[in-house]
Amino acid sequence: MAAIGFAALACAAFGSGALPIAWCCAALASASAGFLALNFPPARVFMGDAGSIPLGFLAGALGLAGIVEDAWPLWFPLLVFSPFIVDASVTLLRRLARGERIWRAHRQHAYQRLVLGGWSKRRLALHAFALMAAVAASACVALRQDAALRWFIISVWAAAYLPLLAAIERHHAMVPASDQETPASGFGQ
Repeated sequence: MAAIGFAALACAAFGSGALPIAWCCAALASASAGFLALNFPPARVFMGDAGSIPLGFLAGALGLAGIVEDAWPLWFPLLVFSPFIVDASVTLLRRLARGERIWRAHRQHAYQRLVLGGWSKRRLALHAFALMAAVAASACVALRQDAALRWFIISVWAAAYLPLLAAIERHHAMVPASDQETPASGFGQ
């Protein structure tokens, strides 16, 4: 997600002339792609929270910097990183609704639920890349469209997440309850 998301931000920033933001996003996309070479299943190096939390912070900070520099509107970085935002938000809200301690390890993110349901990590990674690339590409296309088409693209993605989440929920319902509650932290486990 970082390689594709920061590449999309870099392209948009280069296109708007916000070169400092563009170069920073390009560097992050390149570093993430280099890391991915060692993290693609079967992974040999894992990022964990020590790497993913700073990347999330940088996505938010650079997204905001691009808004301030008029490189893109607010919806752009939100749409680019929407696969992560939707998964994290739904997971957090689901755990809060159940009264769970949200700071504790769990296996409730969409990717964890799919792996627990039998998907290989390679299959999951390829599907996640395809989703992220489709969202990022459509966000870049939407930047150059009139308002009606832009909001149509955003609405299509907003509507697409509902059946995706429902399919993951149906798939996860087939997993034994004992497997669902075993704590685990990351993709590489």
